Amino acid sequence: MSEIQVWTLVFVGLSFSLYIYIAYASRVSSTADFWVAGGGIPAPVNGAAIAADWMSAASFISMAGIIAIAYNGYAGSVFLMGWTGGYVLLALLLAPYLRKFGKYTLPEFVGDRYSESARLVAVLSVVVISFVYVAGQMGGVGLVFTRFLGVNTTVGVLIGMAIVFFYAVLGGMKGITWTQAAQYTVLIVAYLVPAVAVSTRVTGMPLPQIGFGEILADLDGLQRDLGFEAFTEAFTDPAYGMQNMLLITAALMFGTAGLPHVIVRFYTAKSVRSARYSAVWAIVFIGLLYLTAPAVASFTKLDILDTMNNTQAGSLPSWFDTWADVDLITGPDGAPLEDLNGDGMFNYTGDAVNEVVINNDILVLASPEIGGLPAPIVGLVAAGALAAALSTASGLLLVISSSVANDVYYKRVNPGATEKQQLTVGRITMACAILVAGYLGINPPGFVGEVVALAFGLAAASFFPILVLGIFWKKATAMGAAAGMISGLVFTLAYMIWTLEIYFGSDGIAGIPATGIGTVGMLVNFAVTIIVSQFTPKPSEKMQALVEEIRYPGRTTLVEEHLEGEWDDEPAE
Repeated sequence: MSEIQVWTLVFVGLSFSLYIYIAYASRVSSTADFWVAGGGIPAPVNGAAIAADWMSAASFISMAGIIAIAYNGYAGSVFLMGWTGGYVLLALLLAPYLRKFGKYTLPEFVGDRYSESARLVAVLSVVVISFVYVAGQMGGVGLVFTRFLGVNTTVGVLIGMAIVFFYAVLGGMKGITWTQAAQYTVLIVAYLVPAVAVSTRVTGMPLPQIGFGEILADLDGLQRDLGFEAFTEAFTDPAYGMQNMLLITAALMFGTAGLPHVIVRFYTAKSVRSARYSAVWAIVFIGLLYLTAPAVASFTKLDILDTMNNTQAGSLPSWFDTWADVDLITGPDGAPLEDLNGDGMFNYTGDAVNEVVINNDILVLASPEIGGLPAPIVGLVAAGALAAALSTASGLLLVISSSVANDVYYKRVNPGATEKQQLTVGRITMACAILVAGYLGINPPGFVGEVVALAFGLAAASFFPILVLGIFWKKATAMGAAAGMISGLVFTLAYMIWTLEIYFGSDGIAGIPATGIGTVGMLVNFAVTIIVSQFTPKPSEKMQALVEEIRYPGRTTLVEEHLEGEWDDEPAE
């Protein structure tokens, strides 16, 4: 066993033991604790949990690689702008009002605000979005185990499934929240330590957010010399021109504001005021990683270019051979590596003689080795990547579980169910969801960041419009909301299947990629909801009054009635 594997086992073993202990200490027996942690999580802890839940494997593993390799610099900023901007949008525009409305799940808000039929459409949307999202997380788990512990992807995903099953099923939202706060600590330390070390080594500046600015001119020049477009130049790839950058950024932004597993986090806060402070803490915690990702991308890309184009094919560094052994560095179109032009090197260039394809998901995981850092740092990064993937996976699985158990079983099938029965159904649903998530992790429809971006597009097209209209337009109707959700979701999902290479691989409409179509789907949803609402029965006067009141501070009589379960104004079917 190599030194890297030993240190990976040490850090992964310690972190997993911590997660299991927290889950056992936080085990629950009530639905309030299982679904929303009893609504009693302190704001800083909740902020850390929100950050860990939201910063998935895509943020930790894939984002820097997307910036450096897949999108070659400038175009990768769509992920930075979309994901961070969307969180601000969620925190200011939706979260406080949803918290004041006071329901356990997003479908429960839809059911109370609109109708029971709309609730079922919302449940379907939650399940589709969450399973697409969780596929990326479990794929990230498999990637880490494959590289650092020498097991195949299937075994790695199974191990991740077992850990998530234990702490999610035992502790529900309460266990998940406290576990995610610990996972945030692990992932942010694992991300920042190598970034600080490499920045200090290369520039003498320990703050990578500042240090990487000193190398951008060198990186631009080196890329041009090797046939790539400059790292900082805008709109160099025809596939990601101004139109598609706008569409992808908007899909990620509005999708962030409509993600079910992030929205439910604000129900775990003690109050509306605490929900606002949780959002502030989360933005701070998220910013630590997102402001560092461009630096990690830049430093690692520079190291890769220096290494690949100044080293003979037979004497490449160990990190190159290790990642090539697990087929994450290959020749063009996945072929074995080969010195095609006979110059004695594996050329990594932007022109016709390129002989190397680097999977962008390896960039962060390989960055400590590429930067020459010691084995303990490599093991720490592996543990951080697993923390990022598992934290989001657990949140997604809980959302699926709560939507089925609370919004289908309790609300529709068995309204007289006891808390014990609800918890049993919720845990069984979660177990089934984990099995499906495992399958998707073993057979993902794309690389980690791409799969996650698809989930954001689906969330933008299904939930964002009916949440905004449900809060700010009191005359949005039940039939309008249901029609809008169905139209946006079906249109967006169909377009994704039509254009993804793993399915039909079409060029699509006007060159719009699958990752950007969510913006168009959102506009379809808005249009359908507004038009249908003009010709269908309006909400009751009481509901319209409640919608007005949740937008203002304080707890009025109507809000109190709603929160205390004394609401006698049944929504339409």
